[in-house]
Amino acid sequence: MAVSTFDLFKIGIGPSSSHTVGPMRAAERFVHRWLLDTGRLQDVVRIRAEVFGSLALTGRGHGTDKAVLLGLEGHRPNLIDPDIIPATLERIRTSKRINLMGQREIVFDEKRDLPMNKRQKLPYHTNGMRFTAYDADDAVIATRDYYSVGGGFVVNQDDAADDRIVADETPLPYPFLSGDELLAQCARSGLSIAALMFENEKSWRSEDEIRAGLRELWAAMQSCVERGIRQEGTLPGGLNVSRRAPALYRELSSKPEAAMRDPLTTLDWVNLYALAVNEENAAGGRVVTAPTNGAAGIIPSVLHYFDRFCPGACEQRIFDFLLTAAAIGILYKENASISGAEVGCQGEVGVACSMAAGGLVAALGGNPGQIENAAEIGMEHNLGLTCDPIGGLVQIPCIERNAMGAVKAINASRMAMRGDGKHKVSLDKVIKTMRDTGRDMQDKYKETSRGGLAVNVIEC
Repeated sequence: MAVSTFDLFKIGIGPSSSHTVGPMRAAERFVHRWLLDTGRLQDVVRIRAEVFGSLALTGRGHGTDKAVLLGLEGHRPNLIDPDIIPATLERIRTSKRINLMGQREIVFDEKRDLPMNKRQKLPYHTNGMRFTAYDADDAVIATRDYYSVGGGFVVNQDDAADDRIVADETPLPYPFLSGDELLAQCARSGLSIAALMFENEKSWRSEDEIRAGLRELWAAMQSCVERGIRQEGTLPGGLNVSRRAPALYRELSSKPEAAMRDPLTTLDWVNLYALAVNEENAAGGRVVTAPTNGAAGIIPSVLHYFDRFCPGACEQRIFDFLLTAAAIGILYKENASISGAEVGCQGEVGVACSMAAGGLVAALGGNPGQIENAAEIGMEHNLGLTCDPIGGLVQIPCIERNAMGAVKAINASRMAMRGDGKHKVSLDKVIKTMRDTGRDMQDKYKETSRGGLAVNVIEC
């Protein structure tokens, strides 16, 4: 399958790519494709949106219910203004009416029409949804199953049955399905990983469009950090988690000379960037899925570190970082998973750490072998990482875990840059190990809030 950089990196809203972005896209897609486009929208008098498996188990905390409501009204995660969300949800819930695609208002009773089926799963993935529309005679107009497979990717029942994650058969000039194939393509062509990815992207977009898209991603990451260091208060959801980024920013900004006394002050800034992004994500703000929302702070944090602290930082090197990170993310997407509900947090924070490590090496001028080594180190030391969010919220341990993942990515890049790219464990082997470990992991450690910290820490 052909996966674009802009499939992997998407601008959306928090707190979860699989549980918020994906369900919103699925709900909008169902109404648009099967009701509006078929001319049956005005015949609908009732719609039922059922949520299954992990989506149901942590759906309230992850905002799945809110995402479905917004999607049914025609909103898309990359376009919706986060500021209108509270009022929109309040209107739907108070009136018990929903305006499908903004064109057809019907009665919608959330208790009846949006059930969370915690004890049931659909056949192909734990993040399943079923949408059914009825007419005035209670006859089914349309019904479709969708699966949110991680990172905001959504597939329908037919794609899932055929194990197709992304139904794009676009021929690429430099195709690769493994790390070894990627390195071989670089060796044959003489291209860097970033340059190779740029050539592949030209299969979908012009050079100017690619650069504009990368520029938009970086700007969105910067805006997210800027919002995160300004917003005070307590995060929603009931855990009473206070935002820490604003206070940390004030402290670091007031003591610029601290770096002269303590060289590790740089890591305080890395922590700040990650905390700022993930606190914004937890509050439902606009973030870049990179490659998921739960791990959205790692790549922006490492990119901010590069931009602020590394000599020679410039726009082109930031583009090289993003393109290289995307190439690494594609390997995980194609050969394992980026879904915490499928393989635990190793598929989210672990993958983001791996992507950031490789991207940083590329931005610093490392060769493809060193990039592959850094990506491997980044994942190897996240193997077995569980997804056990307290209260089903993307807050504890998720926010701090992004800061730890960013620091780990920087260290992985430094270790790889000190070597020549030769190492014992290949990236392909560690990706396979991650996939196998995820399959062996008990479901209670895979975004269900039924194990780990989620059951050993009292919600308060």
